Amino acid sequence: MAVVTLHVYDVTNSISDGANKAISSLNRIMRGGIGIGGIFHGAVEVYGKEWSFGYCESGSGVFPCTPMRNPMYNYRESLTLGSTDLSRLSVDTALLELSREWQGASYDLLARNCNHFCDAFCERLGVDKVPPWVNRFANAGDAAFVVAENTITRLNQAKEGVLSASRRAMQFVFGSAASSSAPPVESSATESPVNHLHDVSLFIAHLVLAIQPQSYASERGRLLKARSFF
Repeated sequence: MAVVTLHVYDVTNSISDGANKAISSLNRIMRGGIGIGGIFHGAVEVYGKEWSFGYCESGSGVFPCTPMRNPMYNYRESLTLGSTDLSRLSVDTALLELSREWQGASYDLLARNCNHFCDAFCERLGVDKVPPWVNRFANAGDAAFVVAENTITRLNQAKEGVLSASRRAMQFVFGSAASSSAPPVESSATESPVNHLHDVSLFIAHLVLAIQPQSYASERGRLLKARSFF
């Protein structure tokens, strides 16, 4: 038997120092202060080696490194997921199979990331899966983009009706004379709830896009040259 450990890192491989600091601050608040999760990289250690998954243009996205020493991210904490009954040879066989299934080009930040790989690996090892808070950003982010898109569409459709109803309400309450002298209710781009929601969506998108897969691929290549696969 061998102990299986999940190592959690802050995702700080952006080319932007500002984005890296923002992610670290977000994780500190969301994980340390509130306890609901953040933007994390996950990796599974078994038999003395850490394994994870990430983007590359060709070949497998599965790669090893020294436990808690991935140079692309800032190490945060470790969690014991249980013990596996698999021998070292059986673990190596499972990793070979996973390396074929998890090609680097299939990486997707929200749908197929390092934490999804960790779940698949843990299932093979017969231990607990990654706690939900580790991958909450991907799960919530995927849903948030859908909700935001649907909400923006519905707000756009309803906006004229809301403005018309507001004008009628003003006429009813203040009378036609008051409404005629009062300034018209206009659709201000700076005050529209659609624009406020759009600003939030843009912030999330900019933060996500700042995590460059190219920078990940180059660093991953360096790691693979420095260490044998097994």
